[in-house]
Amino acid sequence: MGDVKETVNVDTKRKNLRFEVAHELYEAIPEIEEDVTARPGEHSSIEFITQLAKSPTPEEAITYCAYVLPRRFSVWWGHECLKKIDDTLEDIDRKMLELAAAWVGKPEEDSRYRALDAAMLTDSKTPGVWVALGAGWSSGSMVGPDLPPVPPPPFLTARAVNAGILSALARIDYEHRDEHLQRFVRMALMLTEEG
Repeated sequence: MGDVKETVNVDTKRKNLRFEVAHELYEAIPEIEEDVTARPGEHSSIEFITQLAKSPTPEEAITYCAYVLPRRFSVWWGHECLKKIDDTLEDIDRKMLELAAAWVGKPEEDSRYRALDAAMLTDSKTPGVWVALGAGWSSGSMVGPDLPPVPPPPFLTARAVNAGILSALARIDYEHRDEHLQRFVRMALMLTEEG
C-alpha cells in the first residue's frame, strides 16, 4: 500500500486497527450486529477474526475485517482482494478499482468524489463498484459539493467493501471459494501489522 497510513490510537503495538478489542467495535458501530451474528466477548480483534475464519460462517471474518480496518486500509484491502481474482471481474470493476486506488493513494476530496460519482452512476453494483463506493463513502459528504454536506454514517465504507468482497467470492466456484476467503482474511491480518 506504499505510503498509505492512518494514525490509529491503540495500544503500544500500534496495529492498523480501528479497535484493538473486538467488543469496542460493537459499542462504537452497533450496525455491525446487523452484519455479523457472532459476538466477540473479550477477544482481541485479531483473535475474533481468527475465530470467525474457522467458524461455520467464515464470511463473517470478511465482514468484521471490513469494519475493523481503518477506512483507507479497508478500501485498499477490498481492492487487493478483487485484484487477486481479476479473471472474475468485468471492465467496469477494473475501472472502479482504479478510482478506489487513486483515492487510497491520494485521499483528497477530488479523488473521493470521482470514485463516488462514477460508482453512483453505474447501472449495477458489481464488486468493483462496491469498493469504489467504499472510497466515496469514507468521509466528506455523500452529495455533491454544490449541496449542503451529508456526512456518511461510519459503517457505510465497511458495508460497501464487504459487499464488494463477498459478491466477488460468490462468483468463484464453490470448491475454491473457501481457499480465496481464507487468503483474503490473511491479507487483512497482514494489513493490521505495523509496517
